[in-house]
Amino acid sequence: MSDFKRNSAGYLANHMARLFANGLHRRIGPLGLSPARFPVLLELWEQDGLTQSELVRRLDVEQATMANTLARMERDGLIERRPSPDDRRARLIFVTDRARRLQGAAMAAAAAENRQALSGLSADEQAAFIDLMTRVIATMQRG
Repeated sequence: MSDFKRNSAGYLANHMARLFANGLHRRIGPLGLSPARFPVLLELWEQDGLTQSELVRRLDVEQATMANTLARMERDGLIERRPSPDDRRARLIFVTDRARRLQGAAMAAAAAENRQALSGLSADEQAAFIDLMTRVIATMQRG
């Protein structure tokens, strides 16, 4: 690995994200889920009935990407869209019973992937690593 790649936070974060996504896919794929859908489900399991715009903002993804992801999730019976009682133009997104039944297994699979990925670090190092990543994300979100 070149010095640039070895010392590039962006390169390393991207590489690590791909490895996490691949590992997560192996674990949640048998549930009929994918890494692209998992963050959407996390948001909806936490707060059901969000709009597409709220999901875009929370997940820092492009509107078109979210629209495509939601269309596939709706097709596969993971979400349903309902009219908003407050805004006739907006539609609220809710998880289906099928998606709710997958929550425990999907969360356990993600936790297992995290445990395995961080197993080479002590508990203190894991906590510091998570804290540092959270701080870098917050800095980047402020722009």
